[in-house]
Amino acid sequence: MSTEPVSPAPVRRSNNHLVPRPNEGVWPGLATPPRAPGKARIAEALFRRAVRPLPVRVVFPGGERIGAGGPDAPVMRIVRPEAFFHRLGANSKIGFGEAYMVGDWTTTDLADLLTPFAAKLSTLIPPTLQRIGRRFAEARQPSEEVNTVEGSRENIQRHYDLSNDLFATFLDETMSYSAGWFAEGSDDLVLAQERKIDGILDMAGVGPDSHVLEIGTGWGGLATRAAQRGARVTTLTISAEQARLAEERLSAAGVADRVQVLLRDYREAQGSYDAVVSVEMIEAVGVAYWPTYFAALDRLLKPGGKVGLQAITMPHDRLMVSKNDYTWISKYIFPGGVIPSVEAIEQNLRDHTGLRIAERRSLGPDYARTLAHWGERFRARWETVAGLGFDETFRRMWEFYLAYCEAGFRVGYLDVHQLSLQHRRPY
Repeated sequence: MSTEPVSPAPVRRSNNHLVPRPNEGVWPGLATPPRAPGKARIAEALFRRAVRPLPVRVVFPGGERIGAGGPDAPVMRIVRPEAFFHRLGANSKIGFGEAYMVGDWTTTDLADLLTPFAAKLSTLIPPTLQRIGRRFAEARQPSEEVNTVEGSRENIQRHYDLSNDLFATFLDETMSYSAGWFAEGSDDLVLAQERKIDGILDMAGVGPDSHVLEIGTGWGGLATRAAQRGARVTTLTISAEQARLAEERLSAAGVADRVQVLLRDYREAQGSYDAVVSVEMIEAVGVAYWPTYFAALDRLLKPGGKVGLQAITMPHDRLMVSKNDYTWISKYIFPGGVIPSVEAIEQNLRDHTGLRIAERRSLGPDYARTLAHWGERFRARWETVAGLGFDETFRRMWEFYLAYCEAGFRVGYLDVHQLSLQHRRPY
């Protein structure tokens, strides 16, 4: 692990998006809430209606309390109601998270508070108002965030090139930034990540004589494990920072001679491989490029080979109504990202490849546990993160991100699947 701090990227601006970077000390436009009096009144009425039956307590500055939660229920404290409801009214999918980032509301346990909201996510706002919001009020994805080859590189840089040292503070020693797979009775994150990696390598049939293509290098954990099995690995990433550290880690593990790290988009990949493995990279592809992504898996796989695919998923009906939404996660965490459903994966395989799902495994509850570990580590090591140049607004943003995702996996709104893909026709 390199100990040199990574220089942050500059602010990137678009019509809808201002993305601050550490060491600047400013988050352009975030401190000033939007002014939308009519929408704010509607947002407050909807918020009160939504919270009323939830097992939470929402406390306002004057002492007013709403929600159905008892004394032990998680508490949400509204610090600045006017700013909170104006943000919520201007854009509910972005304003709720931004309000937490700036301290308009707070809580002592984000994941516990967000879990009841996540459980009712699809019914918190009436369908008619959701449709009106999508048509007239909600922000749209900036054109430069579309996942072309160049757009994908910029989108990935905004997350994965923040700082290798940042990720090292909350990830385990395998540097795996994806769901672990916990053995029964174990809460050891390292063992869970090793088990996850072995599980997906097994699904891809990776053995001593395999030539493996990995799409999405991460920090080299899977490539290392595959090489230790005796395989040769070609691994692709479009993050320069990840590539640099992955090469260092592969060398330290003594397997650099068996692994080639390439700064290359999956659309530019060439060759034919015994196995193709891709762990939680499809979420960055984008709906418009799913056919291209799956066609690439098919094109790059040798006859008789297998693909090991790990993908975060959501229910298909939710995907259909939300795939074009521009959310807080889109704006601040994963620009250009869309989570598929298993049905969408199956449809793309049928329509654009000769592949099928031959085996599947769900790890949704394991991801909730993984995120809980990450959140605890991030909070415990905040001083280290702050020493890298990240400010308090970033802290609240990252805490919200980890807790928001944990809540989604807790209630099953999100899932994650390991899939083994094989050719439909025998060879």
